[in-house]
Parts: sequence; structure tokens; C-alpha cells
Amino acid sequence: MKRRKFITTCGLTTLATQIPLVQVQGKLSPSTILKPPRLQPGDTVGLVSPAGIIDAEDLANAKRSLTQLGLKIKLGDHLLDRYGYLAGTDANRAQDVNMMFADNSVKAILTMRGGWGCNRILPLLNYAQIRAHPKIIMGFSDITALVLAIYARSRVITFHGANATSTWNDFTTDYAKRILFNGEAVTMQNLQTEDVQFETIASGKATGKLIGGNLSVLAAMVGSPYLPAWYKSILFVEDVREDVYRIDRMLTQLKNAGILNQISGFIFGRCTDCSLGDEPAFKLTQVLRDHLIPLKIPAWYGSMIGHIKDKFTLPIGLNVEIDADAGTIRMLESAVS
Repeated sequence: MKRRKFITTCGLTTLATQIPLVQVQGKLSPSTILKPPRLQPGDTVGLVSPAGIIDAEDLANAKRSLTQLGLKIKLGDHLLDRYGYLAGTDANRAQDVNMMFADNSVKAILTMRGGWGCNRILPLLNYAQIRAHPKIIMGFSDITALVLAIYARSRVITFHGANATSTWNDFTTDYAKRILFNGEAVTMQNLQTEDVQFETIASGKATGKLIGGNLSVLAAMVGSPYLPAWYKSILFVEDVREDVYRIDRMLTQLKNAGILNQISGFIFGRCTDCSLGDEPAFKLTQVLRDHLIPLKIPAWYGSMIGHIKDKFTLPIGLNVEIDADAGTIRMLESAVS
């Protein structure tokens, strides 16, 4: 059996042992990927804090932004809790997530902010219940762990995009509305401005399931049972305040773990406030070329993904086509039902 086929077969076998068959419009195979229902004006969105702490001002800003989208808001019971640098104990943060999925009045779930903490609650989530009640859940940064785990274990499309406390400007709001409300299969393309950096690392087009998130969080999940299968996927990553050698180290970890040699395409969003580090140093794009050109897959740097104000809404687990020369991500189907 060829190595890639062997890896894929093992991954599907593992998934089959993680998710029980549940009744959702009849019995479904555990490998069937579910799309959450789309949002509509007037729907209630649940707010949760699965990672870092927030304060009353954060909550007021989130309420203002989401109300302007025509949404009603329901707060997690432990939203404003504090436990050191975490927004409450692991059990309480996980309980809020589980309760929002179980609550039929809640149509989607938005995370308040990143920071750190989602990895700690992954063993406490009810993945079978989440699959039985698929809903939009979205966030970025540390929320990478949450949305990847739910996709991997519950087989539900999740979303890497704005947190509730993010800047909901016209660019970010437009993509969120078109994808989450209208159910459009959009083509994501950078703004054409002088301050938007873009560089093709390796030319070409590729198709596959879009999977990724914050590189630091993703690297910290390697070896856990909460990552999805990578075979012929499109991997996207981003990061913030990291020296280039650390990016190199994390990409090397993904390579040595057998992840990079399975993917069919690669996108690095933004490395916000990243530095070269101590001299001598590589530029980030040189490190990307070292890792990606030998793979002979399309790749580019500079997509509007990450710790920036203008953000794409990225459906994790959805089939897309990328063009590394144009820097585009084309959804091949709607991400919502």
C-alpha cells in the first residue's frame, strides 16, 4: 500500500472510533462532513470565552458589533469569569461551549478572544452532541485549537475568522455576511493597496479541504487526537510576534510530523509584528521557500488571514481551489446549509 494511501486509511479508521453514529436526518457515517445552518437576521448568537479573560468593555464592544449585524446575543454563564489568565476554570469554559451547542435557541457561536486556554478544554467537549446539533462556530488565534478539534472530532465545518471582539469593519463584515448568512461560494482575494504584502513562493493551482489556523497553536497540537487528516488538504497558517527562527522551528515540526508532505497547497497569511531575530537571520520568505519548494505544491505569503483588521472568513474542512500566482482562495461550494 502506498504511504499516502496508508496514512489516509489509518486516519479514517481513527475517526470512526472517535465519533458514534448519531441521528441527524437518519443515520450518518462518521466520515460525512456536516454543514451548519446559515445565519439569518434576528438569530441569536451565543458568546463564549474559551481562552483568555475579557472585561465589561470587551463585552460592550462585541454586543455593539453583533447588534449592527442584526443578531441577538446570549451570554455564556461563565463569560466574565477569571481564573488566573484564563476566563474561568477548564470545566466552566468547556461547559459554556457545550451548553451553547445544546441550546436550540442559539443558532451560532462566537468566541470572544484568543490568548491561551482552548487546548485545555478539548478533552471536556461533547463532540457527539456537537455533531447532533451542528452550528456555526468562529474565531481565530488560540481559537484555532477549538475549531480544528470540532472539525476533526465532530466532522462539522467550522470557521477561522473574526472573534466577537475583533474589528468588524466593512471588509471583515462583508466576507462574514456572504459566507455565513448568504451561503455564497466566494473567491477570497486581497485588497489591492500598497501596504498589503504578497509574494508567490511556488506557482500553480491546487484543490483540497481548507485546514489551518495559528501556527503556534497548530504546532502545539501535533501528536494529539484533535487534529484532522491532512491528505491533499490546503494548509493555511498565520502568527504574531514570533522571530523567524521560531516559524522555521514550527514548520520543521510539521514537516517531521509528516504533515507538510501530505498537503496539496500552502498559504501563509500574515506574520504580524514578527521580527528577524538575532543576526545572522533569514527572511521569513526564505524560510518558506526552503520548506515548500521541495514539496512541489502551490504556495504563497501574504493572504489576509491573521492578527490584522481586515480578515477573511475561512471555512475549515470545505473544498477550495487556490491560485498561488493570484493569491486567491475559491470556495467550491457553500459552507452552510
